[in-house]
Amino acid sequence: MAIGQQLYGDDDFETFINLPENRERRFELINGQIVEKTLTEERGVILGNCLVAIGTYVEHHNLGRLTVSTRCRPSGDISNDRLPDISFTITERALPLVKKGTVPQLPDFIVEVKTSGDTFKKLREKADYYLANGSRMVWLVYPQKRLIEVYRANQDISLYTENDVLDGSDILLDFLLPVRLIFEE
Repeated sequence: MAIGQQLYGDDDFETFINLPENRERRFELINGQIVEKTLTEERGVILGNCLVAIGTYVEHHNLGRLTVSTRCRPSGDISNDRLPDISFTITERALPLVKKGTVPQLPDFIVEVKTSGDTFKKLREKADYYLANGSRMVWLVYPQKRLIEVYRANQDISLYTENDVLDGSDILLDFLLPVRLIFEE
């Protein structure tokens, strides 16, 4: 849900999200517009399933930093402050841990779960934005359709159904995750 028609910069966005009435809510700045992310139990279950599988693999192989709902943006981009559902950055690219504010780079790998407020077009635009600004792989998860679109830098989009197995590409080598496990309740 977009908040008004005014265009915001990063300083105005920081002020907005720090208002007392907004501290418990989740917002993104997308091309100068403030957009609220909706939270549901279904979305939480899907994110939890992804996080456990990816997190176990990342920890076992000591590959980098995995985070949930961490604000990030490319350095110098004052019109965007993104809030990917799950983010992974390989050790070699991980900056010192940000303790306040936004990480000034995009992660290598992102997972986004569609909510009722998202359109397919807007989610696909997000994936394109992430890839154009340094991310190497994006999973767009569609709960209603029970499928996943995988975007990789310089490659065609891949579709995965519940009968397929996702892989970690060159970011999480040898990582495999049956799609059906993502949607298990």
